[in-house]
Amino acid sequence: MTSGGDAPGMNAAIRAVIRTSVGKGWEAFGVRNGFAGLVGGTFTPMGSRDVSEIMQRGGTILGSARAPQFAEENVRRQALHHLAANGIEALVVIGGNGSQTGAHALSAMGFPVVGIASTIDNDLYGSDVTLGVDTALNIALEAIDRLKVTASSHQRAFLVEVMGRDCGYLALMAGIAGGAEAIVIPEVDVHPDKIAEEVRAAHDRGKPHVLIVVAEGARCSGEALKEYMIENRSRVGFQFRLTILGHVQRGGTPTFADRMLGTRLGAAAVEQIAKGNTGILTGLQGGQISTTPLSEVVVRKKPLDMSLLELAGVLAV
Repeated sequence: MTSGGDAPGMNAAIRAVIRTSVGKGWEAFGVRNGFAGLVGGTFTPMGSRDVSEIMQRGGTILGSARAPQFAEENVRRQALHHLAANGIEALVVIGGNGSQTGAHALSAMGFPVVGIASTIDNDLYGSDVTLGVDTALNIALEAIDRLKVTASSHQRAFLVEVMGRDCGYLALMAGIAGGAEAIVIPEVDVHPDKIAEEVRAAHDRGKPHVLIVVAEGARCSGEALKEYMIENRSRVGFQFRLTILGHVQRGGTPTFADRMLGTRLGAAAVEQIAKGNTGILTGLQGGQISTTPLSEVVVRKKPLDMSLLELAGVLAV
């Protein structure tokens, strides 16, 4: 099953789970619409042909839906009832923090579950990079490159707000790779006045344009920062425009990296079930497939490498 926000590469993971399971002689099912489908018993038998030609598609063929009611034990017992009624003996959950919290809750009730690290936010503990991140970054970077052309042509400044929820990873990486003059992330509380100073300094150095990348979860949002810059137009030296990328970042065709990561994680999840190793998350650490207990995943916070923010400041001169 896939759950939570969709991520490019989910279909590659689904394909790998189904085909690896079939290769072991197992019967495989797809759960429709995440935990809501699990509670409703919406299961579909799936074979190798059912996952043909899906690896290159974005999103998830199984669908996804939020199900906050899954936090209630009686609701989870209803899901367990449907699993037992269909003879299902293990579950693979593809998703991020909320999804793996649900996976852990089922695991704690005794049901064999293996998670696959999948979220464009890259904020899930247990994997250096999660499924969907590479595609989302490439989409953001392409948008930034295009905006910089316009910004340079008109001697303007652009604010680009990217997704990431409460994590600044996407903004930080896209900002560095896109040559941003400033990056605003939730992990560091920055006053608009400081950003204005950096913009003015760039103007005084003769830069023909300025790019600022803002994470959606930052205290000072892209909209708020735009209004501040407009009010201080004479001080900052540039006209400002705001572009909010939003869900555009989720809908792209999966890159090679995400197709491979989804394939590797999907196959690894099935292998872990075959070994009887459940209650874990499969991820990628140090370039190798890894496993982390779900009990750790749901309580530990994945740190952001703050030295990269310092590097961004050095490179912005």
